[in-house]
Amino acid sequence: IIRKVKKPPPMCRPTVAPDQAPLECIQLMKQCWSEQPDRRPTFDEIFDRFKIINKGKKTNIIDSMLRMLEQYSSNLEDLIRERTEELEVEKQRTEKLLSEMLPPSVAEALKTGATVEPEYFDQVTIYFSDIVGFTTISSLSDPIEVVDLLNDLYTLFDAVLSNHDVYKVETIGDAYMVASGLPKRNGNKHAAEIANMSLNILSSVGSFHMRHMPDVPVRIRIGIHSGPCVAGVVGLTMPRYCLFGDTVNTASRMESTGLPYRIHVNCSTVKILRSLNDGYKIEVRGKTELKGKGIEETYWLVGKTNFTKPLPKPPEIRPGEDNHGLKPEEIAAYRRKKAEKKA
Repeated sequence: IIRKVKKPPPMCRPTVAPDQAPLECIQLMKQCWSEQPDRRPTFDEIFDRFKIINKGKKTNIIDSMLRMLEQYSSNLEDLIRERTEELEVEKQRTEKLLSEMLPPSVAEALKTGATVEPEYFDQVTIYFSDIVGFTTISSLSDPIEVVDLLNDLYTLFDAVLSNHDVYKVETIGDAYMVASGLPKRNGNKHAAEIANMSLNILSSVGSFHMRHMPDVPVRIRIGIHSGPCVAGVVGLTMPRYCLFGDTVNTASRMESTGLPYRIHVNCSTVKILRSLNDGYKIEVRGKTELKGKGIEETYWLVGKTNFTKPLPKPPEIRPGEDNHGLKPEEIAAYRRKKAEKKA
């Protein structure tokens, strides 16, 4: 039968004797065989004709079958459209998440199944910052309060980053790491991009307050260094775009040996900034011991000629004082309030 239907002529049609079905049904069946589509009745018309033939009797199996076919025909297209739209939304969410975790060029390569080879960059600038006294703040706070603090602060930082040609590498606890000049090279602009971003971040932190400790200042230390590094994707389960090299280590040392509300800059970055002649205000800090590097001449980036945003005033440096934590008087009031609540 299938072979005959596939290869006419003659047209393969069933033979139904007049006594095997009502005449109206046989006529309707023959109309449905018409070779011209516009002459074939629609499902709605077939359904209505059967209702007339049945004269209002209880629905039979033919009616049920026609109703099912009609519903399936009308709903299938809408169902496919809905599923396609849902799939597209999920695809966009996945791609957005992947692009936030990895550089777009790296994400595209991973999606196509290509291997991402490690890449050498001869000149980049790396930024590190962390929160002064974060250990003390954490010990006085509930876990959710610590999460809220970091989320609020990093959301503020992320908003600043969007206006600069930089790439956020990662956050580890209260440490925030950013690079410029990779994965997309930008000539000698990397030092200026990081310097401008640092000034903007420092300005924004000056007016930042913790939700649960509004009277306790949130100060950050910033360290900047320029030099070569290697970048590549590490891991399969949760791939990360990581940076390696002495430049990364030195930038981290610049941050850890810095001071609150100050941007600690290495001589390599200072040379590039001075060569740009963009009006960066740089002060000599003097000889500084960098762990694993020895003693080097380092500098403070204190502003820029056309930078008009207010910068927070660094706390006074007193000989013999630990400048890497919060002072007891700064948290005394909060300690009292917390003790009173517990009492």
